[in-house]
Amino acid sequence: MKHRPRPPEQDDLLRPRLVDLIDMRHELVKLASLIDWEFFEREWAGFFPSSTGRPATSPRLVAGLLYLQHAFRLSDEAVIARWVENPYYQHFTGETFFQHRAPIDPTSLTRWRKRIGEEGAEWLLTKTIEAGRASGAVSERSLEQVAVDTTVMEKAIAYPTDSRLVERARAQLVDLAREAGIELRQSYARLAPRLAAQVGRYAHARQFKRMRKALRRLKGYAGRVLRDLRRQLDEIPAGSLRERVLDKLVLVSRLLHQTPKTTGKIYALHEPEVDCISKGKARVRYEFGCKVSVATTLDGGFVVGMRSLSGNPYDGHTLAEALEQVEILTDQRPRLAVVDRGYRGHSVATTRVLISGTRRGLTPALAKTLRRRSAIEPEIGHMKTDGRLARCGLKGTMGDAVFAVLCGCGHNLRKILAHLRAWLAQIIALILELVQAQNRQSDYTTA
Repeated sequence: MKHRPRPPEQDDLLRPRLVDLIDMRHELVKLASLIDWEFFEREWAGFFPSSTGRPATSPRLVAGLLYLQHAFRLSDEAVIARWVENPYYQHFTGETFFQHRAPIDPTSLTRWRKRIGEEGAEWLLTKTIEAGRASGAVSERSLEQVAVDTTVMEKAIAYPTDSRLVERARAQLVDLAREAGIELRQSYARLAPRLAAQVGRYAHARQFKRMRKALRRLKGYAGRVLRDLRRQLDEIPAGSLRERVLDKLVLVSRLLHQTPKTTGKIYALHEPEVDCISKGKARVRYEFGCKVSVATTLDGGFVVGMRSLSGNPYDGHTLAEALEQVEILTDQRPRLAVVDRGYRGHSVATTRVLISGTRRGLTPALAKTLRRRSAIEPEIGHMKTDGRLARCGLKGTMGDAVFAVLCGCGHNLRKILAHLRAWLAQIIALILELVQAQNRQSDYTTA
């Protein structure tokens, strides 16, 4: 059912309004006035075609909570808890009076993210770009030159090891058999966990021959459970449980038959789409997650495009999509894009692309612009340390897509808040200087 509009404001002498409690010069108050909240009321109404049922949550409340969550690096539970005790958060999401109870359950944010998808998240990013324009944090001229790079957004999974994955797969098959009422010949509930721990000890002691032998034995335990459950598959009636068992059997079979050189390896049973990406870092050889394309303005580091790339594609093949997204979100095609050497072999013709290391045919101005390419690296670092880009907790490739765009929204909001904070500090300093000058003038007149 469509969301219920907010009731008309009524005078209540016993309840002070939020505008009477908070400082209207606060940066969150200024930011709330720069965002077009009515856009979400109009566009997100299409996600609720039914006219029956309980009214949906206010789109402004959800959009505001998603903004605050990624601007201040908060989880679903933390942003709701902080909303209850922070009047500025409540004003930002459209409340008139101070509320003492949580507006929604944290799980509602999960359902809203699934409903709006990547397209709805890109709308959120578009409104942050418009707010940046209105506040002066980003200029129209700076949108003509962008820097594009890729990074790895790691998934919230444990470091994958063969022994842990195989033992986890065996335990899940045993649980499904118990749920379906199937009696297995042997579950290896006592032997398998001990053997999995022994594999780790052998690896730590660099006794690799013993480690591989124990690992083969552990895979044999999981294979026996898999074949036993497969033989009794006809005893499970058709339904959701049978579908779950079939999916798990296929997944475990892939896990047991994969080799070190197998393409599309499984690194997590609950996230089989996770990719293993090597970026050449000395401290972290491999990262497990998905690749994310980031496009920022060359001057200021404002995010104008962000997209997850499943399957670990070559960087040069993703440049056209990244520039297309920038054009859609900003309503203008970038005139110049600077990239690193990983983008060699791109097929972009409508935008001039400068690649690091290029020296021939560059004017001094273009050479200076090209040296600014590395400015995107600290912006990505801030998105991982100050934001939530370092670890994605949403499920599946759709979760990766939504989470990446929301991380870009949070980065832009931090940029705008810092700009508003600096602007307010300048205004206060100017006022204090004028007051001091007036006092000195009055003292001179009195003397």
